[in-house]
Amino acid sequence: MIPYLDIVVRSICVYFFMVIALRIFGKKELSQLNASDIVLILLISNAVQNAMVGSDVSLEGGIVAAFSLFLINYIFKKIINKSPFLSRLVQSKPEILIHDGKIDFNVLSKLDITSDELDEVIREHGVDNYKHVKLAMLELNGSISIISGKENLRQTRHKRIHKTLGEITT
Repeated sequence: MIPYLDIVVRSICVYFFMVIALRIFGKKELSQLNASDIVLILLISNAVQNAMVGSDVSLEGGIVAAFSLFLINYIFKKIINKSPFLSRLVQSKPEILIHDGKIDFNVLSKLDITSDELDEVIREHGVDNYKHVKLAMLELNGSISIISGKENLRQTRHKRIHKTLGEITT
């Protein structure tokens, strides 16, 4: 039983390392995975496998590690939902990008969203000018939601694509 306890402890440590790393390096990029994101996730999973199970490559060892990850994720989500402090610490908050036709360039700069990207999202939602946007928000999941117009109040959603070094922008 002690070797399996070692796997549980290692798995929990790796889980919390990944939560912290994703918070530091940005969760917003995970809202829409591109090729480099998938490669990164695959390489990280391969890199931390040995850290979790050590020399135990048995079926039981793998199941114990997987079960530990599912369990700690379940417990951690329950704790986050009950603790406003931990929720603020781990999760980002929605950010207002446009309010009543006025763009908040400080927020755009902080979030590394260019005005061209914002214009593109606005056009994709069928709005021809940012002045017609009542509210644009970067949501917790990384999507940008747009509420436009005063008479025809409508809400649309757009997943923000995070541009990486491997992508060519025009």
